[in-house]
Amino acid sequence: MTERKSLRAVSRSLWIAVAANMVTASLGTETDGSIICPSAANSVVGIKPTVGLTTSQGWGHPCIAETRYRRDIFDCRPICRTVSDAVRVLEAIVGFDERDAEATGAALKYIPREGYRQFLKADGLRGKRVGLLRNKFLEFPRGSIEGEIFEEHFDVMRKKGAILVDNLEIENVDTILDDNLSGRTLTLLAEFKISLNAYLSDLSLSPMRSLLDVILFNNKHGIDERVEEYGQPVFLEAQNTSGLGPTERRAIAKMAHLSKQGLERLMIEKQLDAVVTADATFTSVLAIGGYPGISVPAGYGEKGVPFGICFGGLKGSEPKLIEIAYGFEQATKARKLPMFKP
Repeated sequence: MTERKSLRAVSRSLWIAVAANMVTASLGTETDGSIICPSAANSVVGIKPTVGLTTSQGWGHPCIAETRYRRDIFDCRPICRTVSDAVRVLEAIVGFDERDAEATGAALKYIPREGYRQFLKADGLRGKRVGLLRNKFLEFPRGSIEGEIFEEHFDVMRKKGAILVDNLEIENVDTILDDNLSGRTLTLLAEFKISLNAYLSDLSLSPMRSLLDVILFNNKHGIDERVEEYGQPVFLEAQNTSGLGPTERRAIAKMAHLSKQGLERLMIEKQLDAVVTADATFTSVLAIGGYPGISVPAGYGEKGVPFGICFGGLKGSEPKLIEIAYGFEQATKARKLPMFKP
């Protein structure tokens, strides 16, 4: 979606700043990949926590003020240079927020009493059952540097005590990865309109009071807003929705079913602590289920472009994911200081 790409572009300077060691940490938000994707592409660490661990309120972004019907988008999340830095930021931002009481209240049970830093263990890979999702998520061209490096990483993980369960597949994965088939596009459009209208109508000074006002403003200032180049299809499609009716609620139920019969069922049946995927290939699976994931630098391609490894799990599995991610980071030391060429 054009608007989603634009949102990622707005904060790109923050992610690049982290990668270049200009800052220790930054905060971002994620619907489907807006933390995991830039983290992998910029050789930094990004944590997408369980939905509700961090609040969606008060971050000055219209979408972060959403009313959280599905509660799987736009929570605040850390992007940092190292797993240790990211975990410290996560520890500082989790917890109950009365403005976001339903979601943050439900997630309180997942927050460990002594915080998350206790899980920064160099031997965090030891004894962990980790699933490798080759189909769709760990596919590389024959002889590619990325493929070779990932196999080396898997060997390191085994040597550090991880139990790798190979060649696993998620049920109905093609449906899950297709936003139209899963129902995610349908619900996202309806929720976006509801949320943006609620946010804008509550502002004190803004002349924009609704999504329709934004659309009309863009049309009036088409050159400045680059409407001819990018259009505003998501805005227009969202404006045509009329709330969360039976169709949207069936789509929400479908996503819950896909998640339960997909990642959840696989991890329970195989007794996994986490699954491993490459870059941001897994973000749609995490998004529709509200599941956590951690992206860690994994290496650099033939042209020096960074790529990441993503560890994903079920709701509340941050402690295990942190142990695995930190253990991997300490064992591989894959991240390098960025080199800038003129």
